[in-house]
Amino acid sequence: MAVRKFRITVNGVVYDVEAEEIEGVKPQPVAPVTASEKTVAPSAPPTVSRHVTESGVVVEAPLPGAVLDVRAAAGQIVEVGQIVVILEAMKMENEITAPVSGRISAIYVHKGGAVNAQDPLFAIES
Repeated sequence: MAVRKFRITVNGVVYDVEAEEIEGVKPQPVAPVTASEKTVAPSAPPTVSRHVTESGVVVEAPLPGAVLDVRAAAGQIVEVGQIVVILEAMKMENEITAPVSGRISAIYVHKGGAVNAQDPLFAIES
C-alpha cells in the first residue's frame, strides 16, 4: 500500500494531504453530473401543525428546535403569512407564520427557549 501526497486548494487555502492507495480496489467510473443535478433546490419548509379551538387557532412547532426570535406579542393583530416565531432546527431557520388573520391571544415560547415537535407556539383569535 503506497501513500501518495497531494496538495489541494480549497477557497484559496492550500492543504497538504496524504492518501493511502488501497491495492485491489479499482476506481469505478462516475457518471457526469448534469446541469439540473448541480442545482440543489431548497427543501420545502416543514408543515406547521395547528388546531382550531373554541377561542381560535393554536399553532404548534413542526419539529424540535431553538426559538431564535418571537416577532409578535399577546394582543397584537397579525395578518395571514406574517412571521410570528423563528425556530432554528437542524441548522436551518424556520419562519413560523400566522395561518389566519387575527389577534395573538397567547405566546407560549420565548426567545432562547427550546421546543419539541407539536409544542404550542402561539394562539390566534380569529
